[in-house]
Amino acid sequence: MSEDHIEVRNGSSWQLPAIVVLGLIALGGLGFGWNASSKLDSTQQAVATQLKSTQQSIGQDMSSLKDRLAQDEKANTDLQGDLKVVTDKLKITQGQLKKARTEATKLNDETNQKVTALDTSVHSELATKASSDDVKTVDTKVVGVRTDLDTTREDLKMAKSEMGTLIARNHDEIDQLRRLGERDYTEFTITGKNRPQKVANVTLELKGVNEKRNQFNVAMTVEDKLFLKKNRAANEPIFFYTTGTHIPEEVVINKIGKDTISGYVSIPKVNMQGAAGATKSGN
Repeated sequence: MSEDHIEVRNGSSWQLPAIVVLGLIALGGLGFGWNASSKLDSTQQAVATQLKSTQQSIGQDMSSLKDRLAQDEKANTDLQGDLKVVTDKLKITQGQLKKARTEATKLNDETNQKVTALDTSVHSELATKASSDDVKTVDTKVVGVRTDLDTTREDLKMAKSEMGTLIARNHDEIDQLRRLGERDYTEFTITGKNRPQKVANVTLELKGVNEKRNQFNVAMTVEDKLFLKKNRAANEPIFFYTTGTHIPEEVVINKIGKDTISGYVSIPKVNMQGAAGATKSGN
């Protein structure tokens, strides 16, 4: 019996340390698991914070992109509108140029026809009238017609703008254009810079002169809208439109001096009649 008792005590002596070791291992595993769980929670929280920040950044970028897209669409719409206006004006300008060329050709044809008819008439009168007085009268008519024809030819020698209008280079040529009766001409002289001057329906203000290059800078105010024209040459027409008109009006500077310019404003009589009609309807 003594031997059996000793075996029992030896068996319990190794079981207790084993239990302790297993307990420590279990505690260590529990601590490791808790630490890993804490790290996992921290990592999940950091990922969630970063994901939220990324979503906010993406949302801001999307909002900014939408704003830029809206601005681009608006700019594109405005550009298309401006392009349509320019295209419409270009069509009008091309039509006016074609009309001017047609009228010039017609004028030449009519002049040739009149000269031919007059020549036939003169020869007929000379053949039927033998008296010297009749011959002198016919000669006088021929001389007068030739003078008128020469004047017409001189008019046609004037330079023409891209709109087909004749450009007067001095007072005498302005008088010749007045006699045609198609446009109204207002002559002017501006002396000194930055001194606005009302001429017809436009206000002109001299900004600078380059006598060597025969160029000038001028500010134009048309219907409360200001336009600055730089480095314009003498006898180079500056076209502008007023409300309700389709035929351009023009400013021509034909003389440039030291801080002074001279020229004229040309307004089609059709425009003036249209403006007068609009004023009456408004009253």
